[in-house]
Amino acid sequence: MSQKKKFKVSDLDFNNIGGWPQQAKVGFCVLVAIFILVMAYLLVIRGKSEELQGLESKEAQLRTTFEVEQGKAANLEPLRQQLAQMEQVLQQMLRQLPSRTEMPDLIIDISQTALSSGLTNELFQPGPETPKEFYAEKPIALRMVGNYHQFGAFVSGVASLPRVVILTMHDIQLQPKEKGQGISRAGSLELSGTVKTYRYLDETEMEEMAAEQAVQGGAQ
Repeated sequence: MSQKKKFKVSDLDFNNIGGWPQQAKVGFCVLVAIFILVMAYLLVIRGKSEELQGLESKEAQLRTTFEVEQGKAANLEPLRQQLAQMEQVLQQMLRQLPSRTEMPDLIIDISQTALSSGLTNELFQPGPETPKEFYAEKPIALRMVGNYHQFGAFVSGVASLPRVVILTMHDIQLQPKEKGQGISRAGSLELSGTVKTYRYLDETEMEEMAAEQAVQGGAQ
């Protein structure tokens, strides 16, 4: 019985693969196939797998973002209604302030209230208005002389005026009228400084102010 001749890798001629033994050819083909499969995995399959993982991660982030935005959208309408109600309340409050046409009479009413309360107006000088976003403030430089009771009557009288009057005090000083005397209920006191009162801007004024700001912004 003849025995198959064993071959060695060193005996193989890579320039003449067709002359190799059958066993060597099969083994070589298997190695080539394995090499191709490994390279295909490294170059294609693994890259696609990493891309798939990235897409899955991005999908999870987008899903989370969508759920958050969906929750915001669900609350958006109630928030809009609440904002509309707040704007309506604000407009109602603003309408309680004096208008442009009522402001001169209001200044006179404040001055007359001081006089009717027994105070002496040594200085009562309204200044120019300063428009704000939706209201205007008007400063009044004043110097009044009277006692505690008269100042209290003045504050009460202003509060009872038909229109809502807001007075804010700035750099106010209260001191005895006569030198050497302390502040007492019986003695005369001098109140000096600046108060500011406020009125609302009507729609025409707000439109004019917005147009003016737009022109100033364009010039810059």
